[in-house]
Amino acid sequence: MARYFARKLLVYALTFVVAVTVNWMIPRFMPGDPVSAMISRARVSQPEAVDAMRAYYNNLFGFDQPVWQQYLHFWSSLVHGDFGLSIWVFPKPVSEVILDALPYTLALMIPAILLSWFAGNWLGALAARRKILDNTVLPAGYVLTAMPYMWIAVILAWLLSAKAGWFPVSGGYSLDIQPGMNADFLLDALHHWVLPFLSLFLVALGGWAIGMRNMIIYELESDYSTYLAALGAPHRLIRRYAFRNAVLPQITGLALQLGVLVAGALVTEIVFNYPGLGNLILAAIQNRDFFLLQGTFLFIVIGVLIANFLIDLVYVVVDPRTRTGMAGGQS
Repeated sequence: MARYFARKLLVYALTFVVAVTVNWMIPRFMPGDPVSAMISRARVSQPEAVDAMRAYYNNLFGFDQPVWQQYLHFWSSLVHGDFGLSIWVFPKPVSEVILDALPYTLALMIPAILLSWFAGNWLGALAARRKILDNTVLPAGYVLTAMPYMWIAVILAWLLSAKAGWFPVSGGYSLDIQPGMNADFLLDALHHWVLPFLSLFLVALGGWAIGMRNMIIYELESDYSTYLAALGAPHRLIRRYAFRNAVLPQITGLALQLGVLVAGALVTEIVFNYPGLGNLILAAIQNRDFFLLQGTFLFIVIGVLIANFLIDLVYVVVDPRTRTGMAGGQS
């Protein structure tokens, strides 16, 4: 088993290196000059002052170095936990900007991913056994899973905010409330959180429900279920075995869908102007902020890799065949 996890860690390490390299390259292929953007915001018109500021910022950010030196410097800074200074909110460190936005994204994504997975599997399992529920869950699931995240976000904002007035349409909290760990701020933040959460939850819910419904039906019609029924085994026992086998592909699907869910969360944050990593990516692109874009993508890559590794561990726990295969491979 130790050898198995060592191979897994090696694969994740190589994936991390490739992802970080691509992460470093993408901003540098973007059109525009970040230093020029900073100088234009400073509203400096004298040529001498412009040249002096350009030389200063190029030296500060390392843009005057060869590309290969910039790449090596990037890895050196990454090892030391230094993500550089943000061009958008200069001279604030990128790590501080990201850490201010990260709790909002985590508070949005973790409940949406976990609750949609559990609720979708539960609904799908019920739909596979009840015809009336199947006739409603299956069409609704197809409709929900076909909806783009940004489209359902706009629909929810229009219905529940613009028309009903139940929830605020944008932001992470009201401007007249000071952020802090107090009841007023937490309740207000929860009020702003509902619509972005619903847009992510509903789209993911449909896909999980359809997948579990189809897998349960497949397992109940398989040979071992027919054999157990012929032996007179209770229906509850057969359904329990069917559910345990059907949930394994759903766990694998969760690992595969994490990247899609993260992308959906970032788009949803932009629609609702939610102060998470999605808004940071938009601001970084608009302001040619290489360092903020790199740092934000890096946090996303690390989060997805850690989540996939944890799902691998869960898969080993819930599937005895995996442990048997690893034990056989070591003998």
